[in-house]
Amino acid sequence: MGLQDITDRITKAATDAGRDPTSIDLIAVSKVQPIGRVEAVLDQGHRLFGENRVQEAAGKWPALQERFPDAKVHLIGPLQTNKARQAMELVTAIHSLDRPKLAQTLARLAQDLGHCPKLFIQVNTGEEPQKAGILPAEADGFVAECRALDLPVVGLMCIPPVEETPSLHFALLAKIAARNGLTGLSMGMSSDFEQAIAFGATHVRVGSAIFGERVKPA
Repeated sequence: MGLQDITDRITKAATDAGRDPTSIDLIAVSKVQPIGRVEAVLDQGHRLFGENRVQEAAGKWPALQERFPDAKVHLIGPLQTNKARQAMELVTAIHSLDRPKLAQTLARLAQDLGHCPKLFIQVNTGEEPQKAGILPAEADGFVAECRALDLPVVGLMCIPPVEETPSLHFALLAKIAARNGLTGLSMGMSSDFEQAIAFGATHVRVGSAIFGERVKPA
């Protein structure tokens, strides 16, 4: 596979769903990928990437963005409050707003910095105890809380349980977003992004299918 293959599959999935393919943003998940692989995807013209850890993004992207100034990075992994300022200075969107304390921290920093990345609220659609995210029953209240803090919440994000049918979770996330007037849906990864597109995904997160299998640290 590779970038062109994934782009073609996104186009087909969108067309099959009666959607405009340009309404779907492909986030190339570059976490723990060698710089050479990331540069190869940049050289092909792709400009939207996803990182899981603030530290890794900080060590990788400032130098890359000197050469590719229009490249954008989204944080798709968990965010510790003590890394929030650094994240806000590095990325254009955060997909993992998952708790009130983080919302309050981002709101305070937004006042200090005068800007805030676009935000997606992570919803724990499977109600898995080991997984981060707002529970579905609490999502409406948390959206309202974030809006009261003047945070730029644009959508919702989920990671379905691995042993369950992902379309059930995509449908649930879309329903929560619709009733809250949110248009962004960050859902779908390498194995299920076509299903996510059928349920309205606006951002799909694809890593290994673009870059190849991750290289494990020695």
